[in-house]
Amino acid sequence: MSEPFMTRLGWGLCVLFGLFMFGASVAPKFLTDVGQQTMAGLGWPDAPVLLIGALELVCSVLFLIPRTGVFGATLMMAIFGGAMVAQMLAGSPLVSHTLFPVWLGIVMWVGLWLRDPAVRRVWPIRR
Repeated sequence: MSEPFMTRLGWGLCVLFGLFMFGASVAPKFLTDVGQQTMAGLGWPDAPVLLIGALELVCSVLFLIPRTGVFGATLMMAIFGGAMVAQMLAGSPLVSHTLFPVWLGIVMWVGLWLRDPAVRRVWPIRR
């Protein structure tokens, strides 16, 4: 795969991830009460939904900025870990709910790996 193609593909995955995260953090947590209802269903009725949404938004922006991409991705994985624990404690289905943050994390890190040659140098794929 050529370098420019990998970079464009990586940015495409990163933008898709960012759009998904913006939709998941802004609409349910700031514009409607869906986030509060979801957290109540997970057993956390007094969850700080606005704070969680703001953290998701900040981490997504950090991820999309090239200089802070690795930092943003690391913080997003911490958020995803918390989401997985909440789903496990609520007894949610494993593949569709509990592991969904893992799938998002894979897309996020693959996109970052493809878009950033420095990340590829740290984590090379050997033949």
